[in-house]
Amino acid sequence: METANPDNRPRRLTVKLMAEKLNVSTATISNAFNRPDQLSDARRRWILEECKRHGYLGPNAAARSLRTGRTGNVGVMLADNLAYSLTDPVASEFLHGLAEVFDQRQMNMLLLSGQEDDEHRSRVQEAMVDGFIVYGWLKKGRTYERLLQHGKQMVAVDFDLEGCTWVNIDNYEGARCSAEHALKKPPVNVAIMGLRLVDTDRVCRIRDQELFNETRAISVRRLHGYLDALKAAGHHVSSDRIWSTPTNTHQDAYQAAREALTSSPRPDLMLCMSDRIALAAIQAALQMGLKVPDDVRIVGFDGIPEGANLHPSLTTVYQQSAEKGRTAAQIFLGEKEDRNVLLPTCLLVRESCP
Repeated sequence: METANPDNRPRRLTVKLMAEKLNVSTATISNAFNRPDQLSDARRRWILEECKRHGYLGPNAAARSLRTGRTGNVGVMLADNLAYSLTDPVASEFLHGLAEVFDQRQMNMLLLSGQEDDEHRSRVQEAMVDGFIVYGWLKKGRTYERLLQHGKQMVAVDFDLEGCTWVNIDNYEGARCSAEHALKKPPVNVAIMGLRLVDTDRVCRIRDQELFNETRAISVRRLHGYLDALKAAGHHVSSDRIWSTPTNTHQDAYQAAREALTSSPRPDLMLCMSDRIALAAIQAALQMGLKVPDDVRIVGFDGIPEGANLHPSLTTVYQQSAEKGRTAAQIFLGEKEDRNVLLPTCLLVRESCP
């Protein structure tokens, strides 16, 4: 709707004009659309109703969706920064699965980072979506609390979020199955190469450090799978034989693998919580003149394509990364029953641990 100015030329409604009409500040109008926690429910509702009555649909895309109550956008909240998530092979496969479904339904994905940096910008972006698919472990903090405040639909992937439907893979069973296979040939010394087992930004052994909560960290579930298989076979792995890497990158993985392979006693079996870690371990072993699998057997987890293309090829646990995305999208859209889903894994036996 437009109003007339003194020169009889049409004037488009702006946040400033609406503020004048309602005798409030422009910040109050903006908060009503973008920062609902800044106003009481009654005041925000009155502002939105008045804006709608005057034909003002707000300062952004989320506001313009007031007529239908839907934006056609889905917020994909990534626990890691965007650059890392787009280069991580498992995360990119997951996003591909989401995109397959949303493309067919003509829905848009808005990628959001769970890193707590610019809170105002995050609130504006979060207001532009119909709900959230939260991927990866999201720490309890400002971002976590803000998502709950929105009161929008949420589906969690790869972790459990209170009061939220989740889609996970069976990390415990996958890890236990891979360890049981490796233990068919009894090892002398075992090293476990973990991923984000403890709250630190450096490569380290876990020793007596506190592990992350199992319901929020898939790596802890994998660790329990390894340890239970080892215990059943009569093996004890002390905490100083368990490494943790802060990121799933080649740099951190290679550092951890070198530390493990130069430690005493040197492991002859390495159970790795990601394929990237396992591939770095193979590289480190070969560069040290060791033979895989004769001197050290190596098992991964994820089933990324790169693991099948190397020599020696990687024995690993295949997880359905793209299917996780498809399933989460279908639950979000109401095309699948709104219930928790635990996807099975599959052991792929190759050269690194025959």
